[in-house]
Amino acid sequence: MDDITNSSRRLNESLHLPVLVIIEPLLLPRSCILNVLRRELAEFEILDMATVQSLDSTSALDVRVVALSIADKPIGDPSVENDLAFVAECCPNAAVAILSNHDDESTAQAAMQRGVRGFLPTSLPIEVVVAGLRLVLVGGVYRPLPVTGMNRMPGFEPPDARGLASAYLTNEGARAAFDRSVTDLTPREQHVLAELELGLPNKLIAAKLNLSQSTVKMHIQHIMRKCAAHNRTEAVLRWRGRLPPQSRDHDPGATAVTET
Repeated sequence: MDDITNSSRRLNESLHLPVLVIIEPLLLPRSCILNVLRRELAEFEILDMATVQSLDSTSALDVRVVALSIADKPIGDPSVENDLAFVAECCPNAAVAILSNHDDESTAQAAMQRGVRGFLPTSLPIEVVVAGLRLVLVGGVYRPLPVTGMNRMPGFEPPDARGLASAYLTNEGARAAFDRSVTDLTPREQHVLAELELGLPNKLIAAKLNLSQSTVKMHIQHIMRKCAAHNRTEAVLRWRGRLPPQSRDHDPGATAVTET
């Protein structure tokens, strides 16, 4: 009851903002996730709920993503299947992201086969989870696991190619390189890099993150240096794990930050 009351209390504040809903039965992890996402995704209203039944209170809202925590349950568990069906009924226009304690390929594939657009193992760093949710929020698909055979899945329809590639890491070495590069970046640099991955020009990145264009250029220069990249495209490719990591002693020099 408190969960429904708290959600309803924020209704008026949320009417004009796109909404991301976090569904997590346990209060402590739910509160921690909520605090992080409200800080990192300020352009969205973040609502937290203990159960999917509370989604009934969101009918007047523009719900873009529902992030459903399933803990240790397999995707095929009847309770998970029922929750996914309820989400689809209450929020037919929302994408679904799954928070799972499992990070194996079979669980990821089972999620994608059911139309889930974000697979977020709880073993991921919070910065990566935020970047994954950003990708889902703009229409992409996020899953930090190999995609061998993905295009052969029955009923699977590839999403917008702008956001797809960054989520798919082809091997453990690339994945480790990705995790190291993200760890080395500051939170603001991670935000800028996530927007670069979407192909946004500096002007739009500045407007979206409420920064000046000169500040955006400075962050991009730092990102390029830390990724040992000569340009913004190469930095994104290294972030994706598509290019082999180079020594941090390599200095691309004072490469111009090209506006795209």
